[in-house]
Amino acid sequence: MRIVFDEIYEKYHQDLYQFIFYMVKDRQITADLVQDVYMKVLQSYDSFKGDSSIKTWLFSIARHITIDYFRSQTRKRKRIKDFFNWTEKGEFIPDKGPLPEEIAVQNEMIQQVYRYLDHCTPDQKSVLILRFIQLFSIQETAEILGFSISKVKTTQHRGLKTLRTYLLQHEQEGGDVV
Repeated sequence: MRIVFDEIYEKYHQDLYQFIFYMVKDRQITADLVQDVYMKVLQSYDSFKGDSSIKTWLFSIARHITIDYFRSQTRKRKRIKDFFNWTEKGEFIPDKGPLPEEIAVQNEMIQQVYRYLDHCTPDQKSVLILRFIQLFSIQETAEILGFSISKVKTTQHRGLKTLRTYLLQHEQEGGDVV
């Protein structure tokens, strides 16, 4: 098992880290979630049937762990909101976390696209990251996400349309709309 794990780590660690990082945009959280993925891989490798490639299986695990993380954060925010009994005006504590410097690419258009990913649905964001950043095929993306090929294509189209809308709005206003 050690040899197999080392091979998985060597081949896919960088891509796995980047995939989760693009989703959560925090280095420490990414490191924690990547470790959770590897723990799940070690626990469930014996049950891996080989119906898909190791890479597809690994990224599917990563996606599920990342979604579970977001769900837990949503529950925490709800408990905090309920605890403080906010007024009817809908006051909230804004997230002031900056984008990671490692991701800030020199080309302003790419920076805008990266920021506008947050305006996409989680499914759209997952599809766009897997397809255009991680460079998975439509088939591999479908396997990782548990979607049909047509759902991947539709979700990709809608995600690109969302990005295009924000980019055009940005261009028309001549400034940052985020």
